[in-house]
Amino acid sequence: MQTSKEQLAAELERVRRRSFGLTTDVLDDAELTRQHSPLMSPLVWDLAHVGNYEELWLLRAAAGIDPMRPEIDSLYDAFEHPRAERPKLPLLDPVEANEYITLVRRKVLDSLDSKAIRLDRPDNPLLADGFVYRMVIQHEHQHDETMLATHQLRRGAPVLPDHEAPAPEPRAALPPEVFVPGGPFEMGTSSDPWAYDNERPAHVVELAPYWIDTTPVCNGEYAAFIADGGYDNPRWWTAAGWEWRCRSGKRAPAFWRREGSSWLRRRFGRLEPLPPDQPVQHVCWYEADAYARWAGKRLPTEAEWEKAASWDPRTGRKYRYPWGDEPPTLHHANLGQVRYQPTHVGSFPAGTSPVGARQMLGDVWEWTATDFDGYAGFRSFPYREYSEVFFGTEYKVLRGGSWATDPTACRTTFRNWDFPIRRQIFCGFRCARDA
Repeated sequence: MQTSKEQLAAELERVRRRSFGLTTDVLDDAELTRQHSPLMSPLVWDLAHVGNYEELWLLRAAAGIDPMRPEIDSLYDAFEHPRAERPKLPLLDPVEANEYITLVRRKVLDSLDSKAIRLDRPDNPLLADGFVYRMVIQHEHQHDETMLATHQLRRGAPVLPDHEAPAPEPRAALPPEVFVPGGPFEMGTSSDPWAYDNERPAHVVELAPYWIDTTPVCNGEYAAFIADGGYDNPRWWTAAGWEWRCRSGKRAPAFWRREGSSWLRRRFGRLEPLPPDQPVQHVCWYEADAYARWAGKRLPTEAEWEKAASWDPRTGRKYRYPWGDEPPTLHHANLGQVRYQPTHVGSFPAGTSPVGARQMLGDVWEWTATDFDGYAGFRSFPYREYSEVFFGTEYKVLRGGSWATDPTACRTTFRNWDFPIRRQIFCGFRCARDA
């Protein structure tokens, strides 16, 4: 999976077009500087942050270039200032942010084009096979997905495209769940050049046999849980989940609205009928766990999810994607902000995993039962703040990416995590049960 300088430069330019398409290309200065939710940063902070991160790693660390704007480092340090406080900081305004990140990018491309930057140095793990460039590219794509979550929380006229999901395919021929044989499989990776530290090292995990849903839980199925009083019966909730439900007063996924006997949803400023066959999204871990209990099942563990997504029981091989090792196409998965919404459950037969599960990459992030922690033998690289500082019981692991996730930041080993109360992210789930 060797990558050339030209390929890295093209990926850097592609992700920047996406960032501008979510900020300065579609919103005025007032919208860019406004905090649309205390859960999220002003969009202008995200824009300058990706440039500052790029300067830190690609100019200072990789190329040895002196700092351009050291006085702004603390403003764009994600750990120094909580999101709710960022609007009060002396941030760069949209014009200044645009000029700053554009200058950073020009210097990055100039340095990448020089002979001083070599990607064939195994003695330098930061540069080896372009690791630090891959890290920065993925980081910006991840912030672009965060920007999309901010757009979803934003009130006002729609500014993003409205692409219809393709017509649903018949689900009658699909089994409701697929069987995954027990035994060992290799979890994680030790060789993927795009992988973050928390995906490493590869290690063997032994699992008992289990069943996992063929597709993510859809809106219609989740609506049945609501209609059956799922939010009013503590039987289905953990103690912490019931406390959250009572304190928050929630009775449905985020952005759902009841009108008469029908459900509507708000999607990027548009109010529309809720598509019953799309995967449910904007549910927190507590809601997903309660639904699974109501359905007589449970959430899969992180290891169960990865095995169902990547392991071929016929050959014993592990794949980078459910369908194999070739990169995603539009026929494999709903990724990369193509449709601005999930597709119907049962879509993408070309993306089916070896055990028969569908849509394990794309559409919605899927909550798992697992707390976020490092694998045995974990080593933080190149900085602890990417993942190690989040290890513990406070965070739950999500897998699989969403429709908003770029393919460069999505693979069967990729690990996401968040608090179990989070709903603004594009998260859903599927269920599992013991065999």
